[in-house]
Amino acid sequence: MNEQTYKLFCMGNPLLDICVKADEELLKKYGLKANDSILAEEVHLPLYEELVDNYKAEYVAGGATQNTARSVQYLLPPKTTVYFGCVGKDKYAEIMCKVAEKDGLVTDYLIDNEHPTGTCAVVITGYNRSLVANLSAANHYQKSKHLDLPEKWKIVENAKFYYIGGFFLTVSPDSMLKVAKHAAENNKPFMTNLSAPFLCQVPAFKNSMKELVPYWDIIFGNESEAEAFAISENWETRDVKEIALKIAQFPKVNTKRPRVAIITQGSEPTIVAYQETGKIEEIPVLPIDKKEIVDTNGAGDTFVGGFLSQYIQGKSIKDSIKAGQWLANINLKLIGSSLPDEKIPYPC
Repeated sequence: MNEQTYKLFCMGNPLLDICVKADEELLKKYGLKANDSILAEEVHLPLYEELVDNYKAEYVAGGATQNTARSVQYLLPPKTTVYFGCVGKDKYAEIMCKVAEKDGLVTDYLIDNEHPTGTCAVVITGYNRSLVANLSAANHYQKSKHLDLPEKWKIVENAKFYYIGGFFLTVSPDSMLKVAKHAAENNKPFMTNLSAPFLCQVPAFKNSMKELVPYWDIIFGNESEAEAFAISENWETRDVKEIALKIAQFPKVNTKRPRVAIITQGSEPTIVAYQETGKIEEIPVLPIDKKEIVDTNGAGDTFVGGFLSQYIQGKSIKDSIKAGQWLANINLKLIGSSLPDEKIPYPC
């Protein structure tokens, strides 16, 4: 494997998570929901300083796709995965580089000298987490300054699998589309995530998502994101299984690779819908005592990472889902999208 060849290519918004445990009063103060993901507006900007000054904050290298990429590497040999994104020239970026390197993840960041590295406020209340992302530098990823460069695009061409989280639709949908088209033209799996309800509710992001839908080979989401997608499509059903199947059955550009829709439901079974057969599967999750749950932040990202770690090795959808559930179960017992320093081998 040379320096430009990685099996899995990922791209997203690298953020430093600022994690705190708080109460409902903090959520009310900033108009936040207990289990939601939003982009920071002006009213939310004082939140970051308040978390650092008034709470016992923990810092975790984050951003949904970077969380997933690091989780993939937890179960695979170093340098299997490469990750693109945009950061500032500051200590936060240095922290993320060091964490990624420790995990075996190769990062290839575009450096923005004008904006600081993005941050994400993670407010944990009980078993819920409210995410408020201030993208900053991550919001300034430019295809022409990075992805389009011949040496960078060569990395994309050499990869065999592609995963880009849905949040990147708010930053560089043209980059996502370029990678998706390459995957379709070369019959390589392109995978993405619904990521958050607002992505299919805000018209600009919804339009970008619609352009990408025909290229989805595997689409991930949770039950609230699936319901938001159904509402945006004016579907009458709110049944997660029906929604998953309807998502799976959208027409595709690459007809050689039928779509699979995978919807998680917390402690309820994971729903899998297959375009080719019209079949729906329910895969029970591993049991966990609620007393063991420390933080649900990052569990979805870790699930996808566990899935990808097996899928890119040729394992079945069902076996890959079980690996995702296993890794998410471990993550739920820790703060943020983190995993134990001493790697636990997957008992496949």
